[in-house]
Amino acid sequence: MAEVRARSPGKIIISGEHAVVHGSTAVAAAVDLHTHVSIRPDSTRLPGHVDGSVCLELKDMNLVFSWPLSRLRTSLGDSSTVSSSPVSCTAERMKLIAALVEEQSIPEAKISLASGISAFLHLYTSIHGYKPVEVVVFSDLPLGSGMGSSASFCVSLAAALLVLSDAIMIDNSQSGWLKLCNNDLELVNKWAFEGEKIIHGKPSGIDNTVSTFGSMIQFKLGEVTRIKSSAPLRMLITNTKVGRNTKALVASVSERSLRHQNAMASVFAAVDSISKELSAIIQSAVPDDISITEREEKIEELMEMNQGLLQCMGVSHASIETVLWTTLKYKLASKLTGAGGGGCVLTLLPTSLSSTVTDKVIAELESCGFQCLRAEVGGEGLEICFS
Repeated sequence: MAEVRARSPGKIIISGEHAVVHGSTAVAAAVDLHTHVSIRPDSTRLPGHVDGSVCLELKDMNLVFSWPLSRLRTSLGDSSTVSSSPVSCTAERMKLIAALVEEQSIPEAKISLASGISAFLHLYTSIHGYKPVEVVVFSDLPLGSGMGSSASFCVSLAAALLVLSDAIMIDNSQSGWLKLCNNDLELVNKWAFEGEKIIHGKPSGIDNTVSTFGSMIQFKLGEVTRIKSSAPLRMLITNTKVGRNTKALVASVSERSLRHQNAMASVFAAVDSISKELSAIIQSAVPDDISITEREEKIEELMEMNQGLLQCMGVSHASIETVLWTTLKYKLASKLTGAGGGGCVLTLLPTSLSSTVTDKVIAELESCGFQCLRAEVGGEGLEICFS
């Protein structure tokens, strides 16, 4: 096997962020912006290391990290057994991995990458053992913007390693992007969740589930229901490039709900209703163009209502409001996605919207210093390719 490539999508939350923590329903969807991981066996040897090395290249950042396998073996133990069943990273192992990451002298400006590199080392050694490989990663997703870039990385990485290790069997004589069976997807999803735990501590598992299976999901109180859109949805995703502290924002909503219990209970109940209605509309049949237009108008109204309620929760930001006002000038509906306080904003692009108007909107938003990404919503999940 020369090279295994995997790609998995990022995600957006269409409805229900923050309120979901307080028992409301939320709806999330895959977007056709991916993290790509390619892995190939490496026969080269570092000077003085006869058993080879593992090399990780983060192409977007022009960074390369490598570890002699002898160093990994000495630090993490000489166990040659690898596991096809997901293995959690213990606190003791995490300390050993953190020391290996620290040796790499990550640039100060990129120090937030350390947890992702730690997840890489855990997944690589647990799934593939101490076999020399070269791993290359690049992504269409903006990092740290609430679009599930870390989950997409963990899903693609786990899938490529499992295929390379023959824990997942797939016909490598086929060309193009291939899908895995449901059992294999479940295995990838569980491994990716272990990586997410290293990066985020206590993740919900929503991001890696959407990235693995694609399409859309409705979730409430830990229960996940996969849903399928009856017609394509196009979104403009505007990255404000304003960083935010997710934990602090979640805490601030909880504090507000304690100060104003009845009012905030009504806000959360309204979000729950919006998410349920949105889910029903997304799945409803659309026999003609009139039905598509009506469907999109209803989705726009629900997005606007959800954004108003997010403002009630106190998680908007001046940069988000700039996007809202800019798109409103073109009669387009927008809402923040994820934690808020910056991050990304969704704008529904109706089927009837001309490319000329879309280009004008993008030009105006980019003149504010924002990054704009066009995306199809609710598409494919994880895919594998051989080369």
